[in-house]
Amino acid sequence: MSNRDPGGSAVVLPHPTIALLRTESLASAAQQEIERLILAGELAPGAKLTEALLAERLGVSRGPIREAFRRLEEAGLVRQEKNRGVFVRDIPLDEAAEIFDLRAAMDELAGRRLAGNLGTEQARALRGIVERMEQAARAGDADAYHLLNLEFHERVVEFAGNRKMTSLYRRLVKELALARRRNLSEEQALTHSAAEHRQILKALLSGNPDAAGRALFEHAEASKQRMLRNQGTVAAPARARAGRKGNA
Repeated sequence: MSNRDPGGSAVVLPHPTIALLRTESLASAAQQEIERLILAGELAPGAKLTEALLAERLGVSRGPIREAFRRLEEAGLVRQEKNRGVFVRDIPLDEAAEIFDLRAAMDELAGRRLAGNLGTEQARALRGIVERMEQAARAGDADAYHLLNLEFHERVVEFAGNRKMTSLYRRLVKELALARRRNLSEEQALTHSAAEHRQILKALLSGNPDAAGRALFEHAEASKQRMLRNQGTVAAPARARAGRKGNA
């Protein structure tokens, strides 16, 4: 396609398909960057997202930002309010507790599937993440620890090989991300959490499905209880572990 500028020179216009792909690519890039800012804590729960400011910051037009907002709303990370704008979601406590219950069940399933089937490269990757988590805990770097925490659990579920579960898990964990950051805000919590992840890795490497599933379930349950304690609420465990196979 072409047109002519006022001087008579031919101006090549992008094909509609190419223009669409370019817009889609920019929207995806904008979505990924805004999501990163949310997960890293730079955009806190309740923060208003300004289309013009984000467009300027990311060096794109407003169109890709609007599309990024739509996708982030579908992913459960932002909410759009009529006549008010777009805001980072603040997950209510009861909803966060429900998500933790689902996450615990998926973590357990992933652990059971992965134990005994963990490849050499997969084990090396998980071990490397745990080591970096321990370093971040010693340094009291909650921001770095939080992102490594997300990465560790995503890799466990991904390595378990169930693509549908991986997709659902990613969404749920992203919704929980900011609540989990509050859980890990104290240095003592970082150290305790790092030790839990070292035990999870040990259970996965043992090849025992019961031990691996139990370690991951109990870690998720402990995270939920820590969240509830921080908010002044204590709930009973999701289910009793007594009598479960391998609970000796």
